[in-house]
Amino acid sequence: MPTFFVASEAVTPPTVRITGPLLRHLRESLRLHPGDTLTVTDDRGLRYRTEVLEVTAKHLIGRIIDAITAPAKTSPSLILAQALLKGEKMDWVIQKATELGVDRIVPIHATHSVVKLHTDRTEHQLARWQRIALEAAQQSERWSVPNIDEPAKISELLTRYGTTRTSRIMLAERSTGFSLQTIALPTEPQDNVLLLIGPEGGWAKEELRLAEDQGYAAITLGPRILRAETAAIAVISILQSRTGKLG
Repeated sequence: MPTFFVASEAVTPPTVRITGPLLRHLRESLRLHPGDTLTVTDDRGLRYRTEVLEVTAKHLIGRIIDAITAPAKTSPSLILAQALLKGEKMDWVIQKATELGVDRIVPIHATHSVVKLHTDRTEHQLARWQRIALEAAQQSERWSVPNIDEPAKISELLTRYGTTRTSRIMLAERSTGFSLQTIALPTEPQDNVLLLIGPEGGWAKEELRLAEDQGYAAITLGPRILRAETAAIAVISILQSRTGKLG
């Protein structure tokens, strides 16, 4: 069974008390009963294995059997700046990026994005994406859930994430730039890698110039032209392997 995220206020040793939407899921979908085992992770980086003592319409009470602390961070954080994709493709990228350990996801308004996220729909869509990330983080037994940030333009990324400890990479098809296998990457846990992935229609020339001006290193995956969602997962996997988070 996956781990489930709870607020630290839900944990009062020797018990954990669960209410709200998670309670409904545990009662109605998983049908937990007294005697079952449940694992929860709180926002302080503590994970508890519990035995269910009581399940009612108002709460679930679990007795803490043991607790472990999240391992220390040893590698850079990965920020995925993904141009908006149509249909379920964006949902799929968020789900898989979460499973692969991305720390933050920034939807990007790109010139050639088929999807144009309207202001009055932004809050609803962000909440939906955050739920997808939450479920993926629980399923993959992560210690934290990645943040889904407000959509941005490329021009805004440098302002948001332009620290001196951020290495910026842009995937550009038919690029003659750097190889993802050999490009220098930061190694310290306080560093960031910001990965910029384009939409189905590719980057506009103006966006490529702007990214170059902002210090992004253009990289390529070779001669094949991959779909946007495939490219995102391929690059994330390679970066996570190189920084020690996979393999």
